[in-house]
Amino acid sequence: MNLKSSNFKIYLGSAYLIILFLCIYFLFSNFSISDLTSYAFIKENKGLILQYKDNNIFFLALVFLTITVLLNVLLCPMLLPTLVIGFIFGKWVGTLIVVFGNTLGGALLYLLAKTFFSELIEKKFAIKFANLKKLFNKNETIYFMCFRFVGGGGTPFPIQNVLPVIFNMSVKNHIIATFLGIVPATFVTVALGSGIENIIDQNIELSFWSVFLSPEIYLPIIGFLVLFIVAFSVKKIYFKK
Repeated sequence: MNLKSSNFKIYLGSAYLIILFLCIYFLFSNFSISDLTSYAFIKENKGLILQYKDNNIFFLALVFLTITVLLNVLLCPMLLPTLVIGFIFGKWVGTLIVVFGNTLGGALLYLLAKTFFSELIEKKFAIKFANLKKLFNKNETIYFMCFRFVGGGGTPFPIQNVLPVIFNMSVKNHIIATFLGIVPATFVTVALGSGIENIIDQNIELSFWSVFLSPEIYLPIIGFLVLFIVAFSVKKIYFKK
C-alpha cells in the first residue's frame, strides 16, 4: 500500500475518529458531565484516586503517559489533562509525565503530518508563518525551542506540533526543542493542578478567595504572569514580523 495514497489517509483519519469516539464513549458511559465537573465528586473520590496511585504509581504513570501521547496524536487540547495529572501526581512526577508525553505525542503527530499531510499544511500555514522560515533556517532547534517557550505566540499546541512541517525540521530536533521549550509552562500548569489537590486535602470550602489566596494556587498564577512577560519579550526580540 502506498502510504501517501488518499485511501490510506482516509483509513488513518477514520482510525483517529474511531479511537476518539471510543474514548468519549468509555468516559461518559462511566461518568456524567456533572460528575466530572463537580467539586463534590472530586473531593469525595480524591482519597480513592490517590490511594490507587500510591499502590500502583508506576502503572498509573504509564497509563497517563500513554493517554497524554494519544491525546497529542488526536489533536486534543492539553490544559485540562495537565491539571488532572498535576492533581493526581503532584508537581514533580506530574511534570515529568506531561513533558515526556507531550514530547513523544508531539513527535508522533509531527511524523504523521509530515508523511501524510505535508501538502495540506504547506497550503494552510506556509504564507502565515513565512516570517519564521528564515529564523528556522538559521537554527531550527533554538528557534523552535523559543517558539515553544512563548506558547507559539498564541498558536494552539496541536498546531505547534505540526507547524515545523513547512520548515522540514528533523524529528530529532523537534523532540529536543519541544522537551526543553515546554518545561516551564508545563511545570506551572501542573503546579496549579497540584494546588487544587492541596486545597481539597485541607478540607477548605471552595470559593474564589479560598482558592485564589492559597499559596499553592497564587504562586503558579504568578509564575504564569512571569512566563507571559518573559515570553512576550522573547517574542518581540526573536519573532518580529
